[in-house]
This record gives sequence, structure tokens and C-alpha cells, in this order.
Amino acid sequence: QVQLVESGGGLVQPGGSLSLSCAAAGFTLTDYAIGWFRQAPGKEREGVACINSRGYSLDYTWSTPERFSISRDDIRNTVHLQMNSLKPEDTAIYYCARRREYCSISGSPTDFESWGQGTQVTVSS
Repeated sequence: QVQLVESGGGLVQPGGSLSLSCAAAGFTLTDYAIGWFRQAPGKEREGVACINSRGYSLDYTWSTPERFSISRDDIRNTVHLQMNSLKPEDTAIYYCARRREYCSISGSPTDFESWGQGTQVTVSS
């Protein structure tokens, strides 16, 4: 059974850091790109970061904040999103999803599949 499970969210003060994890099961992670998305209340889901099957991220194309860094550990079947210098506007539910081999150029959520349940990130003092 294909499964993606996000973890690592929580409440953090502005300027703090969080490391999110996306654990993959039921498929060969090295065949897929993994994207991180977020959805704030009342807003559309948006792409945050993506890493392709070969370990290259599309930071510029996806407008990934320089405060964020995506990485993958194919041995542990996990993709991480390190978020530093967090701001209140980073508050959202963060999701991961997969796409065959390559990240989409558009960063559209419709290009991805097998979504996890999400993990809440709240940045507040």
C-alpha cells in the first residue's frame, strides 16, 4: 500500500526552526520526486519545495524560500524539509506528495499523487 506520512510539525515562535519528515512506504522512493506543499486557512494549496528522484531540488523554479531546505534519505525512505527563521505567514498544514521521477515545473498540486495526511505548523509568539 502506497503511503506518505508527514511528521515534525508543531508550534514554534517566530524565528524558530522545524524539521518536517515525509516517510514513504509501499513503493520505491528512488523512482519518485517528492514535493512539499502547504495550505493556510482560506488559501489554496501551494508548492513549497520539491526534490527529484536523483536528489536535485528545484528551489528557483518552485520559489522555495531560502530559509527552507529539502533533502532526501533514500536508505530510510524519508524526505525532509528543514525550515529556519520561521515567520507567522509560514503557518499552514504541510503535506508531501509524490510524482514519477521529476518535479513538475509548474509546482501545481494536481501534478502530484498519494498525498499524506499533513502536519500542522503554527508560527506564533
